[in-house]
Amino acid sequence: MAKASLIILVSLAICMSSSLSLVYGAASDANKFTVLGHVYCDTCRVEFETSISEPLPGAVVKLECKNRTDEKITFQSPEITTDNIGDYEIEVTGDYEDSDCDVTLVKSPRADCNDPTEAWRKARVVLTALDGVTGQIRFANNLGFKKKDALPGCKKVLTDMGYFELKDELGSEFV
Repeated sequence: MAKASLIILVSLAICMSSSLSLVYGAASDANKFTVLGHVYCDTCRVEFETSISEPLPGAVVKLECKNRTDEKITFQSPEITTDNIGDYEIEVTGDYEDSDCDVTLVKSPRADCNDPTEAWRKARVVLTALDGVTGQIRFANNLGFKKKDALPGCKKVLTDMGYFELKDELGSEFV
């Protein structure tokens, strides 16, 4: 009888410790995020991707979180360089529920495509598990540097995309 009670007690202790480690392990994982994004060369200078935009390998981005109340920086990533297809990955540990977190462009590797999109163009990401967004992977909107001059094919690409107002601005000979 004593042996059966001891077995039950040990089994109960093992179950409880397993449950606790599962709960606390999940809580610590909830504060780990991976931010994924893409940087491109805006060959048409329109500040969005088109079919003739080009990936920008070697571009540099950074992630910065600022407290919404006092604007103090709560997180700043090191500068991250995009891979050979213009993608990047930023690892973040912590919960930034009270902060606005933005990925911004730092530097372009190409002299012919180094005009950053407007300063207010940032890729905002949510880095908290307390707002109903589940999962550890967060996707940032794509960011781009603009070419100095738009490519000649841009007029056709933009017209094909439905930007019919270009007909009035450019004249019928271009579209």
